Amino acid sequence: MSLVPPPFDPELAACLEALGDAAAPGFRLEDLGAARRGTCLAAPDLTLGGAFEVSEHAVPGPPGAPGVPLLVCRPADTTAPLPVLYHVHGGGMMAGTDRAGVEIPLSWARELGAVVVSVDYRLAPEHPYPAPVEDVYAGLVWTAAHTAEIGGAPRRIVLAGASAGGGLAAAAALLARDRQGPFILGQLLMSPMLDDRNDTVSSHQMAGLGLWDRTANETAWTALLGARRGGPDVSPYAAPARADDLSGLPPAYLDVGSAETFRDETVAYASRLWQAGAAAELHVWPGAFHGFEALAPDTALSRTARAARLDWLRRLLAR
Repeated sequence: MSLVPPPFDPELAACLEALGDAAAPGFRLEDLGAARRGTCLAAPDLTLGGAFEVSEHAVPGPPGAPGVPLLVCRPADTTAPLPVLYHVHGGGMMAGTDRAGVEIPLSWARELGAVVVSVDYRLAPEHPYPAPVEDVYAGLVWTAAHTAEIGGAPRRIVLAGASAGGGLAAAAALLARDRQGPFILGQLLMSPMLDDRNDTVSSHQMAGLGLWDRTANETAWTALLGARRGGPDVSPYAAPARADDLSGLPPAYLDVGSAETFRDETVAYASRLWQAGAAAELHVWPGAFHGFEALAPDTALSRTARAARLDWLRRLLAR
């Protein structure tokens, strides 16, 4: 049976066509240098015009590893203990910095009154598993222990990430549960990268289509796991879809496009959270490709997705 891909949303399809080669699928390891240079080009105003005070911290890393850089953006007009949005950037676990994508949690923080902490973890393939997730977790532990210092509230930490960052955020939630670590109020997982096996229907449907196709996914997971990728002994802290037990996890918000590689693994993860008795909210955006909001922020679907995430955060923080 041939696998016909679902159609792209018309507005998003036009955006994807306009991007041309810049949105070509099929990412391979030889493309990594250019991708890393591209993530260093944008330098957003992290203060949002003076609304935030920005500081940088080098905090203890995992045992025997270097320190972990954290970027802290705290509202300038308040001293009250605030919720903390702990942000994990995307980039296939191979590219990106603590500034990549941080404008998204900053926009939430401005609306809700929250501190943003963004972690700069080590990258594959130079630093394969467990380096990225252990850095993310080490930064989380420091954040929870120093909430007073950064203006945060210790039991109001929300994990958030997109793509690889979503997968790492989910893994950090598993680690926090299993190590009796910091209390996590919620986890916001946007198009999360969860499953190294790369063998869902959607991964095959979207092969050769969109920004992050099956080839790109295999490249990234192989960079992280090497020959173990897809094998029987992959840790759930590397690929959260491998976890046998999803009970006892914090409330989750998951969203994904219907026309992207990660659709089925995200839907399956949400279903397994419900089956384990966890609270989860799932949105599948019709016709959306991977990274649609960043590349087409003014489209109707992007505005709807942003509003839904903000609404979930507002409800979570009001509990």
